[in-house]
Amino acid sequence: MKHIFSTLCTIFLFILMLLFPQDAFKGASAGLLLWFHTVLPTLLPFIILSNLLMKTGAVDWIALAVSPVLCRFFRVSPYGAFAILTGFLCGCPMGGKVTADLIRDGSITRQEGRYLLSFCNNTSPMFMISFVIWKNLGREEQTALLLAVLLGSPILLSFLFRLYYRIPRPVQTLKPDLRAVPVSSEGVLDDCIMNSFETITRIGGYMMLFAIIISLAELLCAKSALVSLILLPSLEITNGVPMICSLDLPYDVRLIGTLALTSFGGWCAAAQTKAMIRGTSLEFLPYIIEKLATALVTSLLAYILLALLH
Repeated sequence: MKHIFSTLCTIFLFILMLLFPQDAFKGASAGLLLWFHTVLPTLLPFIILSNLLMKTGAVDWIALAVSPVLCRFFRVSPYGAFAILTGFLCGCPMGGKVTADLIRDGSITRQEGRYLLSFCNNTSPMFMISFVIWKNLGREEQTALLLAVLLGSPILLSFLFRLYYRIPRPVQTLKPDLRAVPVSSEGVLDDCIMNSFETITRIGGYMMLFAIIISLAELLCAKSALVSLILLPSLEITNGVPMICSLDLPYDVRLIGTLALTSFGGWCAAAQTKAMIRGTSLEFLPYIIEKLATALVTSLLAYILLALLH
């Protein structure tokens, strides 16, 4: 049944692209330009660096530096602390990619990987501040409060998820086994760069595809309230946030919807994450449920914050 549904959706999208080639071209151009001007220069350096850190063993030193705090607070291993650091700072899908890479290397267990993926694959703080809070919401004076809501939601849920995944108290809080960082490793840098370009190209492909879907959906379902309020904004966060902020709704409703979408990340980011964790023991459906739960908690926290401010 799942295969039949995906096949029918693919055929339907192909027919729409043939019937409306200009709209498909418009969406593809918008998606690729967004990827080239925003995602490529901001995310690619972090992907290359994270690959280098793991290939050279330098990740051990990072784990050593952050583990005294993060290991105790989140109940993770030193390598899990590194995944949390990249997941919260570098943006989606880096948290998923690093977690999957650590599982492939045998640095963390499947149980810890599922727990990490449940809360550490988030939108980057820089994107939250500059694009969401400043550019679209226009609330620079509330930056600290709104950022606390967006970052606090996954942190709060991590306490619930650790119970679900039965994460024990950490026993390895001392420094990890440090491997010698090689002075010269022929081919390591080239391999890391090529792997990083493969990753960033895959992300660009998803962004282009979802931009086409948004463009065609706007053409066919522009008058549908369900589509304009929920479906279209949830497809891709960079397009979805301006859509929500431009709706003729009270500011409180627009703010709650924007923060919820930012916390969820959009279906495009979910598809990117699914590509990053493919080939590991990590499961996609539980991840989606956990991200939707995070969006719900974010909405509740935003509602409480607005009630206090009023």
